[in-house]
Amino acid sequence: MDLGIQNKVALVLASSKGLGKAIAISLAKEGARVVLTGRSVELLEETAKQIKAAGGYAYVLPWDLHQLDQIDAKITQIENDVGPVDILINNSGGPPMSQAFNQSIESWQSNFNHMVLMIMKVTDRVLPGMRLRQWGRVITTTSSGTVAPIANLAISNTLRLALNGWTKTLSNEVAGEGITVNNILPGRILTERILYLDQQRSNNESKSLEDITKKSVSSIPMKRYGTPEEYADAATFLASQKASYITGTTLRVDGGSFAGI
Repeated sequence: MDLGIQNKVALVLASSKGLGKAIAISLAKEGARVVLTGRSVELLEETAKQIKAAGGYAYVLPWDLHQLDQIDAKITQIENDVGPVDILINNSGGPPMSQAFNQSIESWQSNFNHMVLMIMKVTDRVLPGMRLRQWGRVITTTSSGTVAPIANLAISNTLRLALNGWTKTLSNEVAGEGITVNNILPGRILTERILYLDQQRSNNESKSLEDITKKSVSSIPMKRYGTPEEYADAATFLASQKASYITGTTLRVDGGSFAGI
C-alpha cells in the first residue's frame, strides 16, 4: 500500500531510542525524509546508519529538547538543509516515577516545559508552513496514564493529559486546511522505559522482576507487551495520506488494555 508520504519531511522528536527511533525507522521505510533529534549524537548516528542501509533518508540533528530557546534555530536549520516539515512526531522522554502529593514547584515547571510547552512551541513553529502548503500531520505520543492514571506516575499522568485538550482544540482550528492533529497512546510497549519502570516496581515492591512482568502481562488481553515496531507502524499510518479524514482523536496501541469502551 502506498501511504502517500514519499519525500515528505518528517521531524521526529527524541528519536535516538525507544518509540521515537521506531517511528523514525517506520517513516523512512515509507519514503519519508526523516530528521532524527536527541542529545546523543552516537545513538542518532547509529539510527541514521540503519535507515540509510535500508535505502532511506536520515538527517541527524543533535538537539537538547529541554532548551526551549533552541526551537527556532533548529527548525530553521531543518528547513535550510532538508526542507519544510510536513510530518511532526511530538515525542518526549518520560519523567521519573512520582506521587501526586508534595511535588516541588520546580519539578512541575521543569517537566511541564519539557513534556508540554516544548511540544506546543515546536508545533507552533512548523504549523504556518503546513498551512501554507495545505498539508500536514501533527502526531503526539502521550501515555495510557491519560485515560487510566498509573500509580506512581503522577507527573506523567497529569502533564500528558494537558496534551489531549491541546490536540483536540488545535485539530479543530486547522482541520479545514489539510492538516490532521492526533494523539497516539502507547500501552505496555517493550522499550527501555518500560523495562526501567518494571525494575523500579520490582525494587519498590520487593518482588522479582519476573513476577512484576508476569503480573503486568496478565493484565493485557493479548498477554504480551507490544513491540516498538507495532506502535511505530500505527503512527506512520496516522501520518499517511490514507489517514486524511482522521483528526482530533487518540489512537490507543495497547493490546486491548484499556478497560473502557
